[in-house]
Amino acid sequence: MLKKEIRLASKTKRNQLSANNIDEKSIAIANQLLALNIWQYSFYHLFLSIEQLKEINTEYILHILSGKDKNIVVSKSDFEALTMKHFLLTDATPLKVNKWGIPEPVNGIEISPKQIDVVFIPLLAFDLKGNRIGYGKGFYDRFLSECKTDVIKIGLSFFEAVESIEDTNENDIPLDYCITPEKVYNFN
Repeated sequence: MLKKEIRLASKTKRNQLSANNIDEKSIAIANQLLALNIWQYSFYHLFLSIEQLKEINTEYILHILSGKDKNIVVSKSDFEALTMKHFLLTDATPLKVNKWGIPEPVNGIEISPKQIDVVFIPLLAFDLKGNRIGYGKGFYDRFLSECKTDVIKIGLSFFEAVESIEDTNENDIPLDYCITPEKVYNFN
């Protein structure tokens, strides 16, 4: 299937989820993460959920990272340049929801993408080869291309993999893992 078709189908499936479904699936995803061998690193990039788009509630992952004393990095999007800046999330980091519904740091300690060890990636769908479909603006592909080559890329999905995304291109950066409520996909 093509990205456009998969994106539409995934948004439709996600819109059918209740708040309770989202919470249960988000907890299951966070619990699946605990089994991964990724906890020896220092800097973890986590997206903050866009509630109205019914994204995975990353609050549970945030609690795991905090409990393990990890450095948590969050992004601020520049919709004109289609880029992101990354900031250390501390108790003093002010967050504000932007006009697209994305909770973002207002300011703080900027972190270079080269410092980040693990990136948790939002997505609408992914395939059995680790290709992913986001919202189509390329924010994460640009960001991941700035990271060190061995950064661990972990997608988070409510739903299982589609067979194949036919129209991937050279700018699409595949995942190392994708975590669903039922399964851990390893693409290495």
